[in-house]
Order: sequence, then structure tokens, then C-alpha cells
Amino acid sequence: MAGITQAQADAQLTQWLGALDAIAGNQSYTINGRSLTRANLADVQAQVDYWDKKTKSLTAGGRRVRLGTPV
Repeated sequence: MAGITQAQADAQLTQWLGALDAIAGNQSYTINGRSLTRANLADVQAQVDYWDKKTKSLTAGGRRVRLGTPV
């Protein structure tokens, strides 16, 4: 089974950054005493951090790295 590719990690990071942007200004609201929370901002930020680190690790030093071994 192949590891996560640079393209996959980049795509995930892009998606999670989009989610972060979408909820940053309007995470929750209340109408007539009822509240709705669209997403947990902390969870989304954790995913952004994870995928940011993953993309950086895959391009460590300008080299592609897979499963901890330079390719």
C-alpha cells in the first residue's frame, strides 16, 4: 500500500483551509434562543495543522519523502 502523496496532502490542506475560511466568520449563531454550531473550529484548525505538517514533511529539504525514507 502506497503512502500519502504530495498531491494528496496538498489537496487535503487546501480543503481544510477552505473549511477554516468558511466557518471562521460564521461558526455559530442563535435565533429565538436556539443555537446552531456549523463546525468545531478547533477540530478544523487541528486538521489544518496536521496537513500543513504532512505537506512539509513530504517536501523536507526539497526532497520527496515517503514513509520516512527519502525517495
